[in-house]
Amino acid sequence: MIFKINTLSLYCGLKIGFRKMSAKNSNSLLVTAAALCAALYATGCYATAYIPSPWGFGQFRPAVVIPALFGIVFGPIPSALGAAMGTLIADSAKHGSLHMGSLIAAVPGNFVGFYIFGQILKKKFSWGRFITASLTTLVLGNAIVAFFYVFFYRALFLQALPFSVEALTMVSFGLTIYWFATMLPFMLLATPLLLRLVTIAMPGIVSEEIRASCLKTELPKRSFLLATVIPGALLLLLGLATSLTPLKDFTMNAARLSSTLLIELTYYCTGLVLTVMGVAVQIKK
Repeated sequence: MIFKINTLSLYCGLKIGFRKMSAKNSNSLLVTAAALCAALYATGCYATAYIPSPWGFGQFRPAVVIPALFGIVFGPIPSALGAAMGTLIADSAKHGSLHMGSLIAAVPGNFVGFYIFGQILKKKFSWGRFITASLTTLVLGNAIVAFFYVFFYRALFLQALPFSVEALTMVSFGLTIYWFATMLPFMLLATPLLLRLVTIAMPGIVSEEIRASCLKTELPKRSFLLATVIPGALLLLLGLATSLTPLKDFTMNAARLSSTLLIELTYYCTGLVLTVMGVAVQIKK
């Protein structure tokens, strides 16, 4: 239901925002694109802002497909600025005031991640490059957010975690893995659908190269398989390690949790989803 609402909002917003824009006023188009990306991303992030990660902080965020879409269509600057502003707006709205954690961690992480995403696809668009850009952005962007949030915000600013480098690193990696694993299915499945919707509804704002790739080619099965099955298998192994080895106690102590059950379930569920996704696309005719 949330995804349907966000898709409808994205379509309506793009239709209204770019109806009167043309290639002659490209600066105005980029400013409008960044502002609209921020508004839509903030709305999408806020819709899932109250679904926390099993680490006790950090949220479920499928709305990453919005700045990804803007990065493909309009390039790195509107995508990066829209993602940075949108996440700050959503986090601040949730907390009722300017959220320092978002300013310290989420803003730079989203900006860098989606700037790189747009740069990878700026010179030449293809579905293979899209998969590469998605993996790069989700690893690097989420790592920046996680490590900045854990080390600089929670440990130093709030002093809410023990300042043990090993423990903080463990929590940072765990949060990075959670975001990567929960965002990747939406990036690889929902973004192409949204891009095709925009290409069909508003072909004037999409380049000829993107239109050709979007409407005439499909995601490369081998690349898609590797991008989903390998992370899926690693997540399943990580779940087993957390369940059966001393990693369980270390995780529990590092994150100050009474149980790692939710973390283990997250590893198993996301690993299974990614693996099934890759195999299903591979065998689909």
